[in-house]
Amino acid sequence: MGTPVEVSKLHFLLFPFMAHGHMIPTLDMAKLFATKGAKSTILTTPLNAKLFFEKPIKSFNQDNPGLEDITIQILNFPCTELGLPDGCENTDFIFSTPDLNVGDLSQKFLLAMKYFEEPLEELLVTMRPDCLVGNMFFPWSTKVAEKFGVPRLVFHGTGYFSLCASHCIRLPKNVATSSEPFVIPDLPGDILITEEQVMETEEESVMGRFMKAIRDSERDSFGVLVNSFYELEQAYSDYFKSFVAKRAWHIGPLSLGNRKFEEKAERGKKASIDEHECLKWLDSKKCDSVIYMAFGTMSSFKNEQLIEIAAGLDMSGHDFVWVVNRKGSQGTIDITLFAAKSSVFVLEKNQ
Repeated sequence: MGTPVEVSKLHFLLFPFMAHGHMIPTLDMAKLFATKGAKSTILTTPLNAKLFFEKPIKSFNQDNPGLEDITIQILNFPCTELGLPDGCENTDFIFSTPDLNVGDLSQKFLLAMKYFEEPLEELLVTMRPDCLVGNMFFPWSTKVAEKFGVPRLVFHGTGYFSLCASHCIRLPKNVATSSEPFVIPDLPGDILITEEQVMETEEESVMGRFMKAIRDSERDSFGVLVNSFYELEQAYSDYFKSFVAKRAWHIGPLSLGNRKFEEKAERGKKASIDEHECLKWLDSKKCDSVIYMAFGTMSSFKNEQLIEIAAGLDMSGHDFVWVVNRKGSQGTIDITLFAAKSSVFVLEKNQ
């Protein structure tokens, strides 16, 4: 008999954009790949490694000795040299720090990601991964990966519906005014929207060119990974694979990989409410009766807008859980404004 041939395990290089909504599912993706026998290395900066990855990865590796270890590769990010405030290594810094020009700084932060192009090239040479999963906001990574013969998969973090809607909204449409509802062209489901509701940028603007680069990069990449599952949005999955991307795989919901209570409770930023207290409150309510609302860490509201949202929720009479920033671009909420005791506020603590 011949000598058994040892089959090397696939090695994925995962490169998330430095924001909660991108780093958290990337960690979940690494766990998923580990359960399938693959090795994953997450690329990130020193601050994000400490805040997001080191503790949960150490815990996962210890709890799963039979699986390939998830590893971290640190990339330095010289914030001040790139025109950013010191310590600005993720979008939470921008959106939770008062008195910053959020719009200008967000754009500068996005464009500063190109700094990683050269370090990524060096890593592809030394590490020789089988695949690069590059975030959508790294459009330059497709050509970098192609240069070294490494397939690049794009990861957005969102589901098929929003990806299809974003594609179709750019198709020609015939409307008389910006407030006139129209059906999004070609999109399954006859979805109505108005021009006023569409966040489009001029093609020749800085952000317009950046978004075009993202679309071109996705088209030229090996394929797209989608944080969704087919049964949830069959029509949009079929449309995306037929008209938007040449290859796409649904690998979600990635969050379901977190089985232990501690894993679920510790995802993202630490909440001000105790998780046991929150679960106890939820268990006291009828099934399917509580509304969950969160606008994410990158949304921006004035206090007046938050008060109107709060008043509307309160008047609805429904129990709800509302996740808001403690301070920063989402303003502040005075909980005493609520007359009804039908709400639980989960205030995110700034890290």
